[in-house]
Amino acid sequence: MKKIIVACGGAVATSTVAASAIKDLCKANQIPVEIIQILMSEIESNLDGVDLIVTTMRIKKDFGKPYVNGMAFLSGVNKETTEEQILSYLK
Repeated sequence: MKKIIVACGGAVATSTVAASAIKDLCKANQIPVEIIQILMSEIESNLDGVDLIVTTMRIKKDFGKPYVNGMAFLSGVNKETTEEQILSYLK
């Protein structure tokens, strides 16, 4: 089971879109996944056992975990590249 943090400013709208897309991507690739939707400010206190961090906003801080910017799930721009990045960290 892979554990992914999906974070945005409010932990509601944009992270829900990204989380849904990531769930579908993992299901299509037979990757069991647990997704935690949180605020950007909550990332640091939720890192235990996390395999990947995806945010819908840019972050500058290095949390010591693989990171992918998930804006592509909102804009549609470079979505396939973003999906490939995510899969490369999870496989």
